[in-house]
Amino acid sequence: MTPTFLQFLIVCPLVGLAGFVDAIAGGGGLISLPAYLIAGLPAQAALATNKLSACMGATIAAGKYAKSGYIPWKTAIPCVFFAMLGSSLGARIVLMIDDYYFKRLMLVILPLTAIYIYRSRAMVQEREKLPFWQTALIGSAVSFAIGIYDGFYGPGTGVFLILLLTSLAHYGLKESNGLCKAINWTTNVSSLAVFLLNGKVLFPLGLTAGLFSILGSYLGARTFEKKGAQSVKPLMLVVVAIFFVKVLLEIL
Repeated sequence: MTPTFLQFLIVCPLVGLAGFVDAIAGGGGLISLPAYLIAGLPAQAALATNKLSACMGATIAAGKYAKSGYIPWKTAIPCVFFAMLGSSLGARIVLMIDDYYFKRLMLVILPLTAIYIYRSRAMVQEREKLPFWQTALIGSAVSFAIGIYDGFYGPGTGVFLILLLTSLAHYGLKESNGLCKAINWTTNVSSLAVFLLNGKVLFPLGLTAGLFSILGSYLGARTFEKKGAQSVKPLMLVVVAIFFVKVLLEIL
């Protein structure tokens, strides 16, 4: 299909906003994917084209965080590996389990998540570092678990990943965000490769929206560098609220 001018008008600004939000707090897919669907793209084309624009933005965000020294490379490699392994497993699970009960469980988990984010000091105050092997082990386990969630359902993956890496693995907020971007970039590229091989990507719309995603991701990464937790917590709460409304509408 050939994208219309109206579709460009709907998708591009929202994808730019998604890139901004994702670079700071994760969860940009809760904005970008609905933008493609609202614009009238078939589900598979929306998923595939969204991956293209998301990969473009994620590349800039990951590069910016890497340049700033926020990606802990020694533990990033096993975390990325286990995230991809979990994502593959999650994709298999979705073929066997109905998400009917899972969505209802999310209606309980999301408000509790919002309360924890609001009250948590883990993202504001640096916690005592764990031994390297313990950090790598917990980080890999978290990445594997969230990878399963990403492959099975997906929305809000970045938010949950940052939250668990700071609270359980005692990563600093900057390291958690940097690691999250490295994982997101890897899993996005893997998914995009599958869609490209199957010819599902709308290149004119995806590449144009990708430029907006790049701009949003760059601005988001710079905002995070300047404001840190002050910018993360409010946006994470917004993402969780959007996610809650999305799940509720799906159930209704």
